[in-house]
Amino acid sequence: MAIVSMPNVLDIFDPNEDLPLVQPGRTYPIGATVSGDGVNFCVFSKNGVFIELLLFEDVDDPHPRVIPLDPEQNRTFYYWHVFVRGIGAGQLYGYRVYGPDDPAQGHRFDGWKVLVDPYARAVAQGRNFSRDAARFPGDNCAYALKSVVVDPGAYDWEGDAPLGRPFGGTVIYELHVGGFTSHPNSGLAPELRGTYAGLKEKIPYLKSLGVTAVELLPVQLFDEHDAPTPLTNYWGYSPIAFFAPHSGYSADRSPLGPVNEFRDMVKALHRAGIEVILDVVFNHSAEGDEKGPTYSFKGFENRAYYTLQEDDRARYANYTGCGNTINANHSIVRRMILECLCYWVTEMHVDGFRFDLASVLARDETGQPLRSPPVLWSIESHPVLAGAKIIAEAWDAAGLYQVGTFIGHRWAEWNGQYRDDVRRFFRGDPDTVVRLARRITGSRDIYPHPEREPNRSINFITSHDGFTLNDLVSYNDKHNEANREQNRDGADVNFSWNCGAEGPSRRPEVEALRRRQIKNFLAVLLLSQGTPMLLMGDEVRRSQRGNNNAYCQNNELSWFDWASVEREAGLVRFVRGLLSFTATFDPFLERNFWAEAAPGAWGPGPSAAAPAGPTVIEWHGVRLHRPDYGYESHSLAYTLYWADRSRRLHVMLNAYWEPLVFELPPLPARYRWRRIVDTSLEAPEDYATPEHAARIEADHYRCEARSVVVLLA
Repeated sequence: MAIVSMPNVLDIFDPNEDLPLVQPGRTYPIGATVSGDGVNFCVFSKNGVFIELLLFEDVDDPHPRVIPLDPEQNRTFYYWHVFVRGIGAGQLYGYRVYGPDDPAQGHRFDGWKVLVDPYARAVAQGRNFSRDAARFPGDNCAYALKSVVVDPGAYDWEGDAPLGRPFGGTVIYELHVGGFTSHPNSGLAPELRGTYAGLKEKIPYLKSLGVTAVELLPVQLFDEHDAPTPLTNYWGYSPIAFFAPHSGYSADRSPLGPVNEFRDMVKALHRAGIEVILDVVFNHSAEGDEKGPTYSFKGFENRAYYTLQEDDRARYANYTGCGNTINANHSIVRRMILECLCYWVTEMHVDGFRFDLASVLARDETGQPLRSPPVLWSIESHPVLAGAKIIAEAWDAAGLYQVGTFIGHRWAEWNGQYRDDVRRFFRGDPDTVVRLARRITGSRDIYPHPEREPNRSINFITSHDGFTLNDLVSYNDKHNEANREQNRDGADVNFSWNCGAEGPSRRPEVEALRRRQIKNFLAVLLLSQGTPMLLMGDEVRRSQRGNNNAYCQNNELSWFDWASVEREAGLVRFVRGLLSFTATFDPFLERNFWAEAAPGAWGPGPSAAAPAGPTVIEWHGVRLHRPDYGYESHSLAYTLYWADRSRRLHVMLNAYWEPLVFELPPLPARYRWRRIVDTSLEAPEDYATPEHAARIEADHYRCEARSVVVLLA
């Protein structure tokens, strides 16, 4: 490859000053750093032979100012650096990196392509942006994304800081920033719909619901165009720049707008007592496979940033199902990931992270699983991240499944087995009661480490990936035709049941059963030990019309329908009530596993056999102290005793298709059972506060078919 001649950067002077406008700069910090009267730029490229820094006047500028970096004066080890005076925050920039274009050796340098700084804190997208221009040969200067210089210290946080709430007592609400407020009936001005500012306006709803954390689907800048034409990459699992907030979610379209608007949202959520958890995607990027675009990493150092196939370095290892795999345990990439996480905590004030396909980060540079992955241990032990929640999706797309065996001492995990076992029980499957009991009590069989907190199990029934809760009880099969992939995409095994009719139904008995099943799922989720996670809109029966893979549906199929808040007021009341109830009682804040009592050990009076310390659970069936764990059993009951024995809770679960009469534990003379929940009843009778709950005078309770009953004494 021919290399253009380079001027000596020290010969570029401001004619009105004695100092050069361009100086050699330094190797740290990596990225673009505002310092004094200018900006220091630094990037990594081991095999690049020549780099140009491009400074743009505006986002569509096709003729940038070019500052060539001299390998002798602007390179230290594998770091290229330069200091430019007279510029500051808001400056648009990019890079061109020249080097060998030799895919067989893993090199994909292309000096025609404008590259996004891997450490860019903001990225601007112009009206002429073209994904194809980043894919095909030729100069894409006028069509490329532009990095933006950010001065993190220029924002007034007004005393805000991450909240540091423990997992005990945390309730996560997984939501999509765009989809939460995009619907025309959101009540927001058009320019605020689908934005960080729009989410900020809806904080009162979140607070009234009772959730304590929002888990945002990806907000790291992603490629919206990485989806079947004319659909879009709605979910955002196609990242381009890990440090930069997604500009498409910003009502403020100025270069620095997304950064400041994101911070405004975080600050407002914190004032409402709600934490912010980011769904981060360090397992792959939007650059895809060998046919994908060159946005950033490919053009800087392909062999460092990606895991390549051992027998053919022109091709990418694909453990993610998305075309490539980030080489997370390479020293340079590992450092980038850690610095990125620290940036989001220290400068953007987020409270934690959910790591998409986290098991990819457990693989080495050849793709083999590591017993002690450096990047995962580094994340766990980094002092800046010590107070942040770290949650793993402990599997990947190539079959590595690590739920219960994920490394470390403080990682929480999405508990996919909780989802499946609770679904199967309420569907009426056989041989499910034993597994259900284990899920209710924190899944100690999955997480046996004696020092592990049970709340590190993130319990969920639904998530963005799969059916919504309404669709789980309305469809036996997926219906993904709108994705234009002939219904081949999405999971085939969902453990769903349509309650007698596929899709929407006008039959009252079908609708009543579906509503009851939804309440059953929500009740068990919130009454289990572990950290519950709700999916956006499940409390208002949001439907995707049977689509269980709506990653490309940026439309009303996926959006939150705000009219449903009033339409489903009874269900919203039920969820609010349960969340308020569990937030005030010790068993659901417990940091230790509930202790299992021997049958009959905790009767109405004092008992020397009663263990001291944590909450105690006692198991029953329809008969006291006789749980039925048989293959054909469809029912279970349990009693929770507060550690100080001041209160007790009795839960009856009937997944059978006929009513069952359960015996009730006897109580001391001054106690009475009061009915908090009966999912067979219509609102507002289905939930009552302890102060207004109906008294139960009998020593038994008729639990209707497919229902959950909760009593408090």
